[in-house]
Amino acid sequence: MDDERVWLVERTYSQRDLVTLVYATPDGERYLRKEKAAHLGGDATAAIEVSPDRLTPVDDEDDLERYASEAARMAEKHDPDETI
Repeated sequence: MDDERVWLVERTYSQRDLVTLVYATPDGERYLRKEKAAHLGGDATAAIEVSPDRLTPVDDEDDLERYASEAARMAEKHDPDETI
């Protein structure tokens, strides 16, 4: 199965020194959540390629619309490999 491009749509920082990155498909219907230690840097690329079986369906209609809008904005303004 071919990898799918997903775009960075959300980045949050927790009190536990974690950065949570959410990448979503352009239609906003599926997403991937990644966590990493903030002290390693909160840098992320505008998009990544992932296997479709790693993506989770978005259940909330508001999130779906927000993810689709943000993915479109990121795709329009940034190259996929650009550090954000």
